[in-house]
Amino acid sequence: MKSSFTVPRRSFLKSCFVAGTVYGIPQIVPSGVLRGDSTPSKRLSVAVIGCGNRSRTLIPSILQEGHHVAALCDVDAEQRARLKAGRVGAYDRRTRSSDFMAGLDRAKQGLSKASEYADYRVLFDKEKSLDAVIISVGQRWHVPMIKASLRAGLAVYCEKPLAHSVAEAREVATTMKAATAITQIGTQGGATDAFRRSMEIIQSGLLGDVLEVHCWMDRTFPPSETISSHADPVPAELNWDAWCGPSPLHPFRVHYLGTCLNWGRWLDYGDGHLADMGAHALNLPLRALDLPAPTRVSVVSAEPVLDSYPSKNDFRWDFSTRPDSKPVSMWWHDGPGAAPPRDLCGDLMATYGRVPSDGCLFVGEKGLLFADAWGQKGVMRLKSDASPKCRGVLDHEAAKPLPVKYRRAKDQNHMKEFLDACRGEVQTFQNFAMAARSAEITTTGIVALRLGRGFEWDSGNLRAKGAPDADRWIHLPRRGKWVV
Repeated sequence: MKSSFTVPRRSFLKSCFVAGTVYGIPQIVPSGVLRGDSTPSKRLSVAVIGCGNRSRTLIPSILQEGHHVAALCDVDAEQRARLKAGRVGAYDRRTRSSDFMAGLDRAKQGLSKASEYADYRVLFDKEKSLDAVIISVGQRWHVPMIKASLRAGLAVYCEKPLAHSVAEAREVATTMKAATAITQIGTQGGATDAFRRSMEIIQSGLLGDVLEVHCWMDRTFPPSETISSHADPVPAELNWDAWCGPSPLHPFRVHYLGTCLNWGRWLDYGDGHLADMGAHALNLPLRALDLPAPTRVSVVSAEPVLDSYPSKNDFRWDFSTRPDSKPVSMWWHDGPGAAPPRDLCGDLMATYGRVPSDGCLFVGEKGLLFADAWGQKGVMRLKSDASPKCRGVLDHEAAKPLPVKYRRAKDQNHMKEFLDACRGEVQTFQNFAMAARSAEITTTGIVALRLGRGFEWDSGNLRAKGAPDADRWIHLPRRGKWVV
């Protein structure tokens, strides 16, 4: 006899999330699946938190796939209005996404009826029919919003980097052990065929043991300085307290607003180039080498660290012996002229006539593999190759016999892969469990930066050995007023 008893989807998922600490969190699936409707063409109802430039590059994919943007949330009313009306600001005109601009009229129509919220907590209280949420706000807000989204029973896409402290990264990692929620971090390069083929090549042993990896970005900030105690007038449409959120409430300055190159320079709000581009560049080594937590972390900076990210840095992480592999060291270089050591750049010079301004270089015993900082556009060269130039990872004859190990993303579209996972068609490739491992690497680098010295890292106990003064950077305080 069929029971007539039904449980509201949101209540069901909330109760399972709470129970997940003991019994495990269930797969978060579209509402239609819970009703017995497994039609893959299910139209998803999506909320977008953060209405700045990144949202403008993500929303077109949602609309083009035929899904519904039900709600927009931002602490800046002008940001919400500009996005909803399809208007672009000065920054957007300079760096506009061609994908967004091509679909601007469609976006205007698709967003015209979206509900507006200034507080994500109110959004979750009132929007009861959502399937997924897109989090496209500053780094300081990611983990609180991820936790609230999962409690609400939603699939979650979050822009990188995942976390703002080592403790936050561990909090997400622990949560994901008990969860099978649909999650995806915004490391778009991971959706490309070249990224996944590079993983297969490295894991096949074709390059031999990889002993070192260098990632870099020729990008700089002004020298580190103290945070300003002076205040600019707060725009009437901006809730500055909410913008700061879990981070300290400093006097408002106009230079905080904008992209991650604005607020991300200030260490109370972001983690500079390491968090911004390092989250992309370190992703391929993490995945291809299946790196565990580092055992030692160190950094050399161009000047003493005050309240902002320094102008030039060389981070290093050492990883102990892994199964069937030798120890490996990985670097992140940023600042003017950032690049690997010159003696490793001969093949890049032969291929490009210069050292690219960003990239990720795997140095193996039998050859090398280079990708850009997003992990895509990979090329390789074996020491046995006759030509001094690298060839594409999709074309090199030595790699062609290697089997395909990883499913390819349809259209190499990162957002589409997430949306298709929400409809039960595929699994996401760049989930939060993987992102938490990456975040532990980058955030330990920031601990070394703030501490001013390297340390041995005890990942199991979340502790810098012999450096109790590092605890304040491992466990950043958060203002509870804005955290659920």
